Amino acid sequence: WGGVTVEDFLKLSALQLADKLRAGELTSEQLTQACLDRIEKLSPKLNVFVHLDPEGALETARRVDKARQRGEELHPLAGVPIALKDNMVTRGQETTCASKILAGWKPPYDATVVTKIKDAGLPIIGKTNMDEFAMGSSTEHSAFGPTHNPWDPTRIPGGSGGGSASAVASFMVPLALGSDTGGSIRQPGAVTGTVGAKPTYGAVSRYGLVAMASSLDQIGPVTRTVADAAALQELVGGHDPFDSTSLDEPVPALLEAVKEYQDKTDLSGLRLGVVKQAGGDGYEEDVTRAFNDTVAALKERGATVTEIDMPSFKYALAAYYLIMPAEVSSNLARFDGIRFGIRVEPTSGPVTAETVMAATREAGFGAEVKRRIILGTHVLSAGYFDAYYGSAQKVRTLVQEDYAKAFSQVDALVLPTSPTVAFKLGEKIGDPLTMYNCDIATIPANLAGIPAISVPIGLDHQGLPIGFQVMAPQRADALMYQVAQAAVDACGTDVPAACPVK
Repeated sequence: WGGVTVEDFLKLSALQLADKLRAGELTSEQLTQACLDRIEKLSPKLNVFVHLDPEGALETARRVDKARQRGEELHPLAGVPIALKDNMVTRGQETTCASKILAGWKPPYDATVVTKIKDAGLPIIGKTNMDEFAMGSSTEHSAFGPTHNPWDPTRIPGGSGGGSASAVASFMVPLALGSDTGGSIRQPGAVTGTVGAKPTYGAVSRYGLVAMASSLDQIGPVTRTVADAAALQELVGGHDPFDSTSLDEPVPALLEAVKEYQDKTDLSGLRLGVVKQAGGDGYEEDVTRAFNDTVAALKERGATVTEIDMPSFKYALAAYYLIMPAEVSSNLARFDGIRFGIRVEPTSGPVTAETVMAATREAGFGAEVKRRIILGTHVLSAGYFDAYYGSAQKVRTLVQEDYAKAFSQVDALVLPTSPTVAFKLGEKIGDPLTMYNCDIATIPANLAGIPAISVPIGLDHQGLPIGFQVMAPQRADALMYQVAQAAVDACGTDVPAACPVK
């Protein structure tokens, strides 16, 4: 390799690694082992993975290498390692959602996205850390302890999918999957300098994703380049008869769409809208500056930029934190100490289904999960349903109507992904309301079911990444990726390559 080590290859994009594998310059086994070695090296510092499967990953890698030697036709990403957020069920592999209540649970089946990854021959390295049952904005609410940001290990990597984002940002793996209920792919992407995409609701099957809030959850890619994210969504996307909310339509040619926009300097005809409500108080000066500079660069290349008024934005956060806990209280009712995970019996009194359930949940659920279950149960209770849950659903309709109006005027909306860069570990954990505000710019896309993506556009004065968010109409995922690629090219900074982790 002329002085280049296998670990040096880890800084290449997934598509570049795929080219190296096809050309015979590298084997999947070598690449997979390099990922495992780097994970072992950095795990004490970052706490990214909660479960590893080195034997399974290496077995897949060897199988792909042999198939390639025989000249068999393989998926373009075959042999490129990937990590999964710990809420995607994997047959025979522990899946815990970073919760004590699911300790030791090994699913008897694969999630649809896992089946597609296995069929394509991507070695699955393991499961990444997350906020328990995907509830949080910092990956501090995990039974396995917090994950750390590779840019500064004293800071959060975002949540709830901070494990997947940190794994990709620190070059442990080139690809990962996350889930996004209110920004849990995009917000970690913003604070770790990675690309995080939330597809259109239903574009990627949720079958086998442990549900948090079923009308909001969406699986999506975590990568270091826009092209990698598009390629990964193409792989895992598509109709699934096991998911009643799955869109019954072909997967668009997302990677080809991105390639059309790579190094495109003439953006004439592209109409972008800047959301009026996404700025001001609470948005750090460096975040606003980087965002405005990127918008200006897009204008210089010919894009038309219009300010768009989205009055429902200021109510979206409150509506989300009523709708989401209501669905949480329903979805988590299945964890009762009888069917899944641990079983804890009461230390005194009769042992009944009710007392076992209470003792198991008390021991198995963390504070944030309990908080959201209690809130959700309250808003669904008699006498409060119309005042809280019903009103929140009306706000959701207003959000959807505002998006429809906006997209009648522009092709895509742009706004900062997160109001701030990564904050210090422990800084907000005791203040849930302040923590919830981290998702203020990402939540509206989930309420409307539209695709949204975060891409890195630069660093603040402390050397921490800043994210730029693109939102597109439903089913316009290809356009979302194109605008994201245009934004990355316009700002001209290769943020992922600058990650200082050693």
